[in-house]
Amino acid sequence: MGAIACYTTVIMTIYKDNSITSNQILLQPGTLWHQIEERTEHALKCGALLSIPTEFEFVEQDGVRFLVRTLSNLVRKDKAKQQQEKQKTSTGKEFNPFLPYEEDLFVADISPTHVCILNKYNVVDHHLLIITREFAEQESLLSLADFQAMEACLTEFDGLVFYNSGKIAGASQRHKHLQMIPLPLTPDGTHIPIAPLLKNAKCNSSIVNIPQLPFLHAFATLNSTCAETILEIYHQLLAAVDLQVDKQQISGAYNLLVTREWILIVPRSQEGVESISVNSLGFAGTMLVRNSQQMKILKKIGPMNILHQVGKSK
Repeated sequence: MGAIACYTTVIMTIYKDNSITSNQILLQPGTLWHQIEERTEHALKCGALLSIPTEFEFVEQDGVRFLVRTLSNLVRKDKAKQQQEKQKTSTGKEFNPFLPYEEDLFVADISPTHVCILNKYNVVDHHLLIITREFAEQESLLSLADFQAMEACLTEFDGLVFYNSGKIAGASQRHKHLQMIPLPLTPDGTHIPIAPLLKNAKCNSSIVNIPQLPFLHAFATLNSTCAETILEIYHQLLAAVDLQVDKQQISGAYNLLVTREWILIVPRSQEGVESISVNSLGFAGTMLVRNSQQMKILKKIGPMNILHQVGKSK
């Protein structure tokens, strides 16, 4: 832990020297959930929100009851991706759906640096994107401003915030964005399927390893959602899994999951297994497959084994 503490001291010195000051939170307390519901109704009516229907079932392995959703209609999302690729080919510039973002998806101003919008192709109701107003790379180091925006949203309602750092970690857009989904994650009321494996670790306040998780990771409990505190723990987690920081860039792809109670980081080795893609939500215990054939593959391999393959060995 001495090396981690030293690493954190260096990082905290860097952000202080760069004069990264506290953001003024623009979001009015107690208003976010109402704004989400109101904007969702509007976006559905005008056709801006294109929810993807799913069917689901539970697949158990190693003490976790994984929720696996089968996407029933990806035609509109696939067409949108094809249009983006055509635009990139014709203009030479990559399409950025967040600059500008669709006004009909706008939920709230969070701070001078971040806004909150609805996920256009949501699978789960009220899926939010916490995006930077100005372009920043998705692989870049999370900043105090990022965690302040996260804190503002977590204060409003109980949810899971996650960050897919890089394409290998499941990021589909280069523009920096955190994501947030309300809890519980499952239709049967289970908050987070992976939670049973975290119970013992939650008694310990230091950076720990969960023995039942077969991939490299680092976990810590949280006493509050204070942005400055989570920022410091975030750097400790990076050090614990040997992810190095150089000029605001991270040495590898990773997934970050944050709730009001804990934070988990998982470095990545690959984006998926046999065409089954995995992002941060996989490590929470929920997965997506595109069709029944992928569901068969997932059941054959096992969801925890898939996580082991896309992660790194301990």
